[in-house]
Amino acid sequence: MANPNKVDVAVMRSMLSRARGLGSAKSGTAHWWAQRVTAIALIPLAVWFVATIIQLSHQPRAAVGHWMASPIHAALLLALLAAMFHHMQLGLAVVIEDYVPAHRPKVAILLLVRAASAVLFLASAISVVRLAVAG
Repeated sequence: MANPNKVDVAVMRSMLSRARGLGSAKSGTAHWWAQRVTAIALIPLAVWFVATIIQLSHQPRAAVGHWMASPIHAALLLALLAAMFHHMQLGLAVVIEDYVPAHRPKVAILLLVRAASAVLFLASAISVVRLAVAG
């Protein structure tokens, strides 16, 4: 005799899902973790950046150039840029996947967002390196 309190998992799946044999894609975990790791990394980096900008706001250009010449500051700024642009790309990908209608070319839009994020990061990183080298 069947237990009336036991829920049959197969009943909870849709008819179309059972017909196709589809289940969970099991691919969202890495994306979820990447978003959380970049968000956590951005907290101290953003606090450091804002505090530094406040300190340097009334300094002459030479002092800012001297500050940028420090390898530690340049490395922290590059880490901030990498985390920021990666986090932005991950967040935009979620928005596109969830809210762009199915009849739109999602893959093309996602590739465009990824390429734009990479180009923006590269332009920013080149600027930081040039400023760090120029002092």
